[in-house]
Amino acid sequence: MKIKSVFPFLFLILLSNCTGVGSKGFFGTGVSVAFDPRTVGTQIDDSIMEKNFTARVLLKDKKYLFAIDTQVLDGRFFLTGRVENPEEKLQLTKLAWETPGARSVRNDIKIKEEFNFKQSAKDLLITSQLRTAIILNKKIKATNYQIDTYKKKIFIYGIAITEDEKDEVLKEAKEIPNVKDVIASIILVEDLRIQKN
Repeated sequence: MKIKSVFPFLFLILLSNCTGVGSKGFFGTGVSVAFDPRTVGTQIDDSIMEKNFTARVLLKDKKYLFAIDTQVLDGRFFLTGRVENPEEKLQLTKLAWETPGARSVRNDIKIKEEFNFKQSAKDLLITSQLRTAIILNKKIKATNYQIDTYKKKIFIYGIAITEDEKDEVLKEAKEIPNVKDVIASIILVEDLRIQKN
């Protein structure tokens, strides 16, 4: 009788030693590599994209080494950290979008700069005007684009179905009054690493 009650206990101890090696991952410390749903190929691609992005960021400025944290999951970038001003945040987003294989960028980087209400209102107006123009333009799939404006510079990130759509987005942006510059990182669907069938 005692042997039967000890057997399940020993069995559980043996099973507890069959888990994957823990590591510090995207979901926190202790995430097991054995539970990563990505294929080995996708994990390698993500690692290469992350290292490519990190290298380009460090070439831009070494201060980002400890200020920015990057994770890539299935071609989707997740950026966190702190920078001095919004333009730095937007430039980092642009660099992430320009990384070969990038499918989307989530930028949760925080800004250290003081808030300027007047400038923010002007930038918000420019962003709203462009967003409205893109929504009303039947040649553009508006949901594929993220628009940010900082000091009258428009930053556009997204995925265009065709070259004509990309040109149409840029044309709409250049028609917005009081814009100093349009900085676009628009990828064509045909250039994406993974396409829908």
